[in-house]
Amino acid sequence: MKTKIVRRFVAAAVAAFWLAGCATPGARIKANPEAFARLTPQKQALVQAGQVTLGFDAEAVKLALGDPDRIAVRTDADGEKTIWHYVTYEADGRPLFTGYYHTGRHWWGWGAAYPYYLDYPNRRVRDRFSVEFRGGRVAAITESHSN
Repeated sequence: MKTKIVRRFVAAAVAAFWLAGCATPGARIKANPEAFARLTPQKQALVQAGQVTLGFDAEAVKLALGDPDRIAVRTDADGEKTIWHYVTYEADGRPLFTGYYHTGRHWWGWGAAYPYYLDYPNRRVRDRFSVEFRGGRVAAITESHSN
């Protein structure tokens, strides 16, 4: 029984480390140095600072910001656009932690990790910002501001 608990703890620690490993631009650059090397020095500086600008391709955006939380495709008279949304969750006007480090305690032991924000049934999803791609390149960046 004690071995089972230790195995669960080790597995949870490895999973948390793995999930947090790509949480920074530096970690994403280290995981994909070839993509980083293809960027110009100016774009490399922006990626290292966790910023994007017009003209970036999807690979550069992922290096700087990570994977998007949601992806939408919009088709209009100008053609097809892909929009990456980076979101935050809030409840009662407060931002919620979005990591996967929250576990539930059950009568049979510790449960699986699940997103912390799921504890708040009145949560709202709000775009922090979105990145719009046209022709494979960033064509627009929209920052959202709370009132």
